[in-house]
Amino acid sequence: MTQAVPQGKLYESQKLALWYFWVALALFGAQVLFGLLAAWQYLDPNFLYGKLNFVTNRMLHINAMIVWLLLGFMGGVYWFLPLELGREVVGIRLARFAFFTLIAAVGIVVLVYLLVQYGPGNAFTLWFITEGREYIEAPRWADFGIVAVMTVFLYNVVATALKAKRITGVVAVLMFDLVALAGLYTAGMHYTPNISMDQYFWWWVVHLWVEATWEVLVGSIMAMALMHLLGTPRRIVETWLYLEVALVFGTGILGLGHHYFWIGTPEYWLGLGGFFSALEPIPLVAMVVHAVYDAGVHRMQTVNQPALFWAIAQAFGNFIGAGVWGFMQTLPQINLYSHGTQLAPAHGHLAFFGAYVTAILTVIYMALHQVRRPELPRFDSKLWKWAFVLMVVSIFGMSAAMTVAGFTQTMVERAIGGSTWQAYIDAQQHPWFQNGMVWRFVFGVFFLVSYLVLLWDVATIGKGEAKVPKEVGAHD
Repeated sequence: MTQAVPQGKLYESQKLALWYFWVALALFGAQVLFGLLAAWQYLDPNFLYGKLNFVTNRMLHINAMIVWLLLGFMGGVYWFLPLELGREVVGIRLARFAFFTLIAAVGIVVLVYLLVQYGPGNAFTLWFITEGREYIEAPRWADFGIVAVMTVFLYNVVATALKAKRITGVVAVLMFDLVALAGLYTAGMHYTPNISMDQYFWWWVVHLWVEATWEVLVGSIMAMALMHLLGTPRRIVETWLYLEVALVFGTGILGLGHHYFWIGTPEYWLGLGGFFSALEPIPLVAMVVHAVYDAGVHRMQTVNQPALFWAIAQAFGNFIGAGVWGFMQTLPQINLYSHGTQLAPAHGHLAFFGAYVTAILTVIYMALHQVRRPELPRFDSKLWKWAFVLMVVSIFGMSAAMTVAGFTQTMVERAIGGSTWQAYIDAQQHPWFQNGMVWRFVFGVFFLVSYLVLLWDVATIGKGEAKVPKEVGAHD
């Protein structure tokens, strides 16, 4: 039995989704701020030394990114799920409790990172300060909290589908993926004194959790978004979604192998991993391109220009960042020399922005349209265009600067110097590397400006505009 809400009203889960979006945007700002501080400390290592060191800023930069993207995904599911299944989300009170618990936990962890930062290498530090493992520094109690929140999230989706007695292809993929999302994160909680085994499970979280399960999750969200944004037929988005599941889980697991080589596993993993990891983003790119092409052929129009542009940016950003930049350095012959250089963050910045940031911004603009002016013939503003262009240019600028710096490291430090300590220092002092770091900071400042413009646009777009009749045939 469906529970349609009256015209102009929102489901309770959609109201919860808006909370997720606002907190996500705030943490997005924290990610940019701490990233900028870390970028400046590359140029001036004494800046804030002893107060807010480079490692702390970098840790906050990366962990803020992980948390805000996760919050954005959850907001996207809470926004679209009742529309997909035609009823309110089951367990909405539990979902609200999980939201506030997660926000409180994030606040505590950030305060500990800022005020305590590190401790002795014992169990107390691991459980209450930081786990100390790159990218997954959260203390153990926060790890359990993340798994608990993901379990509640999974319960919301499964219980709603069962209550609605309707499981669409998108929801089926979503449920399957959320099981993996909750389960794979626990791989990072294993402890072993064997460094190779420890790195083995660490990569499961860094690669399979962040890249494989997130790729499928964002694929499910984009599938629902495209159906509402462009009126894309369900059969198109679900076909590409099924292919994505097959490729991401099929190639993603093998693609992980390009990291295995570096932790003592057999050499064949380098070639296997390099090839299959490049195939991961193809289905999601194809889904968006197919949807936009189909909309053009059938003269379908959208009234939400910002959401459309961010959706297109998602397709090409994902292809270029995760595909081209990823494949460029996962080829075994290149990866042998480039692994761990600035080429890695160049790929990471483009891939995370292209695959995930753009998708969340697509959904946020769709939600804002529904909340503020669903009757407007065009949901538009001047500011979002400035934010869009400046943000895209900035992220490509930062990635290009880090690519030049990484190329210098690959040549000077690895190919010529043979990975010695002196070669590392020579590469760090090379003009190409240092200029690369300068330009990364400059484009980082541009990115901060674009974030502020975006934030102002999100806060104001659609407000105070006159209501006019909706155009016949318009979607969204």
